[in-house]
This record gives sequence, structure tokens and C-alpha cells, in this order.
Amino acid sequence: MSSKVFITGIGALTPIGIGRPSLWNGALAGKRSVQAVDRFDTSSFRSRVAGQVNGFDAAPFLGRKETQRTERFSQFSIAAAQMAFDDAEYAPRSGDADFGIWIGSALGGVVYAEQQYDIYAKRGLRAVHPMLALSVFGAASCCNVAIHFGLHGPTVSNSNSCAAGAVAIGDAFRAVRDGVCKAALAGGVEAPLAPLTFGAFDIIRSMSTRNDDPAGASRPFDAHRDGFVMAEAACLLLLEREEDVVERGVTPYAEIAGYGLTNDGQHMTAPRQDGREAARAMSKALREAQADPTELDHINSHGSSTPLNDPTESKAIRSVAGTHSDRILISAIKGMMGHALGATGAVEAALCALSIKESMVVPTVNLEQPGDGCDLTYAPPRATPLRQRLVMSNSFGFGGLNAALVFRAA
Repeated sequence: MSSKVFITGIGALTPIGIGRPSLWNGALAGKRSVQAVDRFDTSSFRSRVAGQVNGFDAAPFLGRKETQRTERFSQFSIAAAQMAFDDAEYAPRSGDADFGIWIGSALGGVVYAEQQYDIYAKRGLRAVHPMLALSVFGAASCCNVAIHFGLHGPTVSNSNSCAAGAVAIGDAFRAVRDGVCKAALAGGVEAPLAPLTFGAFDIIRSMSTRNDDPAGASRPFDAHRDGFVMAEAACLLLLEREEDVVERGVTPYAEIAGYGLTNDGQHMTAPRQDGREAARAMSKALREAQADPTELDHINSHGSSTPLNDPTESKAIRSVAGTHSDRILISAIKGMMGHALGATGAVEAALCALSIKESMVVPTVNLEQPGDGCDLTYAPPRATPLRQRLVMSNSFGFGGLNAALVFRAA
């Protein structure tokens, strides 16, 4: 039998802050965290800014041997999982066959492969880390979480580009709702900051070149936006059935009520200009939530700060909500932290849940003058009090992927 599904725990590592309290406080303050890249030499690149997670230490989350056999991608995953459990005061049970894990990532452990290739080129195969083959595939994240906590339920990874985190949450929501498992961790993890990986996006001229103003480089919906800013992040949510939430006596952040997924089926990088399939994903999520667009109080936009995406998303929102669009507050967090690819949708889902619980909408920073076609009601550059009963979050990605999640007040 189906059950309502609630978010009860949030574990996050982001440029805005590490841990749910730091993420929320940083987002409320409109903390602009994009900086000049200091992980590698960017002098030959057009874009030289990124959102970095600084100060992460794996030691509190992993044992010495586990730290040695894992790299940043999997370490982020285990740390975010532990933080989500701690936040929910939930003790995972080793051997639990009814606990699932869904984690999305656009690039998985590709950065580790890049680093190890450099070692191979300089010192030969014998110098390569023996765990390389077990670290680069996307499911290394959810498998390492399962191994760390001894969990035996469904363990699923996806690489649905920048929609991956939202897709993982949507799929986990349905699995818990429909009884495939009793609880789940779901979200996204991305650790893409390395020269070749970063440079691959620089080559296709998709990233901002506002290098003299890193904090102002990511500008969702702004007339002077010139591309997205790459970031790293991890965010996992603990999802529980209503009966278990009641039994444990915990207060959830929000209910996950609907999920929609479509594909433009047209181009690998450019969205459909009419926004038709993005709009259809939103409509599907609302239908599953048994909600009308006029009930929406707040939409967390994908708001990637790219010339093509932002007006297309605006058009799609208007297509779905009609005249009610002007009464929906639109937020866009990528101005603060940049775009962490497959992890961003999960960070944004966490902030939607917190926005509902705390009756606040986080600021939209670096939006000084809306660009052509960006004609919605955007959250101001300061936190806005707003009681929210229904909230939507959009995540769009390369390959024409469109995902939408709908959250309801608990």
C-alpha cells in the first residue's frame, strides 16, 4: 500500500556551508561562495572561477583504512549520509534489507581517473592506485554508503547530468511510497574540480568568464549572465514513510508529493526554445501531487545563469502556471554557490524543504536586471518570509533532461 513520504534528515557539503545548519544559515544570508579556482592552474582557461567545498575533512566520517581506499566522490557520499542520519536522529541498522540508497551524479569518480592517469603517464601502471577501477563508476557512491552502514536494500545510481540529484530523489520517493523499501537516502554527489574535467566544459564555452568578479559570476536570470559556474557539492536526504515518522515522533521538514521527468529529444546542450518538455515535467509532478498550479507559492528554479536556459525556464513556468506565475516567488540559489551539476538538484530540494518548514525563501543574489524573456517574480537579494504550502523545484540537464519535484508542507 502506498504511503506519504517525508524528508526527515538533511546531510550536505556545499560551498555555502557544510552540514544542514551551515547550509541554511549561509543560504539565508545570501552567502556568495564562488571564488577563483585554487585547486589547479587555470591560466590557460577562459573560465577560472568555481564553487569549492573548502575545509572538508573525511576523518570524522571514515576510518583510516576506508579513507585510504576511497576518494573525494565516495568520501562526500559517506559524509553526507552520516550527516543526514544524525540530523534525523536515525540509527541505520546494519543488515537492513528494507533501506534503499539512490544517488545521482553527472560525472561520478571521473576526477579520480584523471588524477590517476597523470600518475600513470609519469610513473607507469604500477604506481596507479589499486582501487582505481572501483572508484570511478557512478555507483561507487551508493555502494560505498551501503558498505559503510551495512545496508542491503535497493542501491541505485544514475548519471542523468544536471538533473541526476532530482531524479534520484524522485525515484526514491516512489520506491518508499510504493513499498519497495521502508526508508531511503536520496540525493546527488559531485566532485568535478580537476583540470581536464573542468576544461571540457570550458572548451564548449558554457561557463562564465567573469573572472575579475568571482562572487558575481553566477547570475541567474540577469541581463549580464554569461554562463554557469561549476561547483562541487553533496546532499543526501533521509526519506521515511508517514507511519515511521509518527512512530519515531520526529518532525519532518516537508512531504515529497510529486515528480515529473521528460526529455526534450532535440539537442545535447541547448534546451527547446519553447520550453514544452520542461513544462510537461512540471505538469506531471503537479498531477502526481494532485495539485493545481495555482496552489504553488514558491518555485526553486534551475536558474543556471546561461543565456539559453533562463528565458526558456521562464517560458515553461508561464506555460504551466499562466497568470498565477506573477504570484509565485521564484528563487535561484546558483548565484550563491554555482552549479554542482548532478548534486545541485538535491541541494535545492533540501533548501525547498527547509524553506517550507521555516516559512522563509532564500535570496536570489546577483540578479540586478532581469534579462530578455526573464519576466517572473524573483526572490529579492535578502531572505523573504513566506508561508509555503506547495513548492516546486526544477532541474534541467545536458541531453535535454527535465526533472521537477513538488514538496508539500508536512
